[in-house]
Amino acid sequence: MSTPLTIRIERAADGQPVVLAAGEIDASNVADFAEALNAGAGNGSDGITVDLSAVEYLDSAAINVLVPHAESLQIIANPILMRVLMVSGLGELADIRSASDRDV
Repeated sequence: MSTPLTIRIERAADGQPVVLAAGEIDASNVADFAEALNAGAGNGSDGITVDLSAVEYLDSAAINVLVPHAESLQIIANPILMRVLMVSGLGELADIRSASDRDV
């Protein structure tokens, strides 16, 4: 059974939007993920942090949503997703950091 996707948008201390996702992102819910990214991007900010540290799974639909925003993204991912994001080539377009690095 899949873990439902939950998404919230917050603001960092510097005002930058932070999209926090948890659960699984796939074709069944990627429209909700895209809407959150577009909402974050539409506020006139220079960048968006996308925190995927609590995402257990994402598929190519989710990666396709990230690509158009890639140059303005800072993505935080758990170690399992790090490999998927790097193999997809997204690591060449976006700033991707491990959630474990954030805790150091």
